[in-house]
Amino acid sequence: MTSLPTPGADALTHSARLSELIRAQISQNDGAIAFSRFMELALYAPGLGYYSAGATKFGEDGDFVTAPELGPVFAACVAEAVAPVMQQLGPKAVFFELGGGTGAFAQVVLKRLLELDALPDRYLILEPSAQLRERQRERLRERLSPMLFELVHWLDGPLDHDWDGVLFANEVLDALPTPRFAIQDGEVYEEHVVFEGEGFTRTLRPADAFLSQAVRHVERQLDHRFEDGYRSEVLPQLPYWIQAVSGGLQRGAMLFVDYGYPRREYYLPERTDGTLRAFYRHRTHNDPLAWPGLQDVTASVDFTALAEAGVAAGFELAGYCSQASFLLGNGMAGVLSRIEKIEDELERMRRQNEVKQLTLPVHMGERFQAMGFSKGVQFGAAFLVGDMSFRL
Repeated sequence: MTSLPTPGADALTHSARLSELIRAQISQNDGAIAFSRFMELALYAPGLGYYSAGATKFGEDGDFVTAPELGPVFAACVAEAVAPVMQQLGPKAVFFELGGGTGAFAQVVLKRLLELDALPDRYLILEPSAQLRERQRERLRERLSPMLFELVHWLDGPLDHDWDGVLFANEVLDALPTPRFAIQDGEVYEEHVVFEGEGFTRTLRPADAFLSQAVRHVERQLDHRFEDGYRSEVLPQLPYWIQAVSGGLQRGAMLFVDYGYPRREYYLPERTDGTLRAFYRHRTHNDPLAWPGLQDVTASVDFTALAEAGVAAGFELAGYCSQASFLLGNGMAGVLSRIEKIEDELERMRRQNEVKQLTLPVHMGERFQAMGFSKGVQFGAAFLVGDMSFRL
């Protein structure tokens, strides 16, 4: 932690308030809470959590940069991928984005879908942060035509009625509060958080049947038991989460983009401490308990688990590929052609660098992956380039 920039006094005061809330939860639960509960409070505690308070998260002044914040290329390619689905569904289809960031994605997607004659009846954003919601509203009001802006609506929860459309989530799954497990004497234990001395620390307690069964399911899929001392993450609640957010989706598609691995790569024997990490001021470190509310806490996605959850929710797996392959298969050639025609040299170089960031393996191209699901529509064409479903 000594290599990280020290937060300012106001930020530390904010973190101290959230820490007191977490300490109270620990006291009320026999001196320990599951790590997943700590992560939930650190990220989503009303008014205090990282995603529900007002701290800057995206861009150069925040803690990380997401694909839509780099520029318009990512969102334009997503629009190309989902436009055929929207056209199959007709004029009443909706586009449902989970977590709207700064609004940059919605801004580009709506304009591009209009150009592709695939505009949704409504563009819905589920955003837990009141500050981000207002930031999205201001941006879209300023940068969209009144006709397009009127399509945008903000939700407090999943849709509670039947609907047709597209559900989209970029870097959402990695922020789901995840249980952490450990193997000790051949048994499954769960990481808990306690408060000792002047700070939080992690400890182990026997896992309940729900978590134990999830870990044993992974072992059966891998055809081997985890060694003693092995620690990682598993998300047994993922199928229930998918069912909740997809709600009454009758016909349409779901598209998830995130960083992660298929199961056999996620649980490699040498990855003995899982994928959990924290982001603070564009630096990655391995202390998720530090400065609650001031840093992002995240774990990679088990895409095999996501495929299982989507199918269990009644969808067909449409495809699975790297972000680079997904973008190349969905309009990247046209994007590159338009970039080459930009007369402003500085802007042209900026867009070219954006493409490199999105597609090169050393950046986002291979580390981030896309997975799609369909119900009553054709969506597989979006994954024709570099499909990796065989690796699940």
